[in-house]
Amino acid sequence: MARLTRLPADDPGLRDRHILALPPDVAADEVEVLAISRFANARWEETPQDVLQPRGIIGPMTAALGIRAVGAATVPPRTLRLARLSTLNGPFRMETGDAVSLGLPATSTLAYILVCPRERGEKPYPGGDRDGLKRAFPDGMPIREEERVLQWMVAAARRLGGSVRTGGSGTVLTPDVDSAIDLTVLSDSWLEPEDALRVVQSVLPRARLSEAASGTWTGPQPGVGRDAGAQPGWVAEAGGRGLSAALDQHGVTDEVERRRLMDEAAAYDELMLAVPPAPEAFGVLVDLGHDGMLSVEAGVETALPPLMRELPWTKNGVVAYRVHWEPPFIEELEAERPSFEHRVARSRAAPLVQAVARVVHGAIGGEIADEADFLVDPEDV
Repeated sequence: MARLTRLPADDPGLRDRHILALPPDVAADEVEVLAISRFANARWEETPQDVLQPRGIIGPMTAALGIRAVGAATVPPRTLRLARLSTLNGPFRMETGDAVSLGLPATSTLAYILVCPRERGEKPYPGGDRDGLKRAFPDGMPIREEERVLQWMVAAARRLGGSVRTGGSGTVLTPDVDSAIDLTVLSDSWLEPEDALRVVQSVLPRARLSEAASGTWTGPQPGVGRDAGAQPGWVAEAGGRGLSAALDQHGVTDEVERRRLMDEAAAYDELMLAVPPAPEAFGVLVDLGHDGMLSVEAGVETALPPLMRELPWTKNGVVAYRVHWEPPFIEELEAERPSFEHRVARSRAAPLVQAVARVVHGAIGGEIADEADFLVDPEDV
């Protein structure tokens, strides 16, 4: 039975490459789907003879390693094109000793090697670092293409239960698979706010619509429009801003014309408050008490995952229903190692997020995506 090519773990050139390490049950087509979900032109390049060129994988390689990689009983690695200058080569087979020597979890048995340009910017700013990239690159953060492909690698590792070894520093990032629990339902169907509320209340009865601004007209604000305490005419707001100042700027000095324009503006404001236009976005909120807040935010979505851009039903517009959990201490969302209390609250909120995403999807159809814009099978939610 053919086996995968073994990773040349003792080759010095490997230490400067970023590596995506995965458990044994991850198929190559799963990696491909995640790549297509992020990079519109991702594709396999069917040139295994080029992949096996020493400099095409990890830089200079000894003859002995080259011979070992192309044994008759091995399956050659392939090249997955991610972006114009970046490719992912693999999968390679990793023995336990290979993984340990690279600082990777011993459960990692598959490896993909990233070939991309080295593009670094400023040192990382203080603040959250959920992915650990600031820790891995203390002297200068990746930018441009290297940043994009590295962020994808970390997201893929989170989705597939793997790790990323960063080239140079050798820092190993093993993102928590439970750290990203938000889900988004993408559909061509629009739910009216009251209908969406009923759908969410079917699983969370405490749900309520987010409060809208009052529709009661109380007249213009002080200093705007007609000043009752002054002589007839319109006065500018404090500081000379607003409609009155705009009329001055455009040379409208006739008092009758100014009054007509101001009356029209006031009447329009009154109409908009009394009979507001149909909402183009809304939110449903659920107070989770000590566990924070859950929200469903509905609005038009323009940035679709590449996998969805050519689907017939997305041509006329897509509505995104974002099911989001906000913890009691929001800064912990971006912590690489959040507190125990945060993880307990998250473990209780995660099934609620999934339940809401299921019922919304059941009501309107479409697709479900996770925080990284990777599509999720509705049966897995």
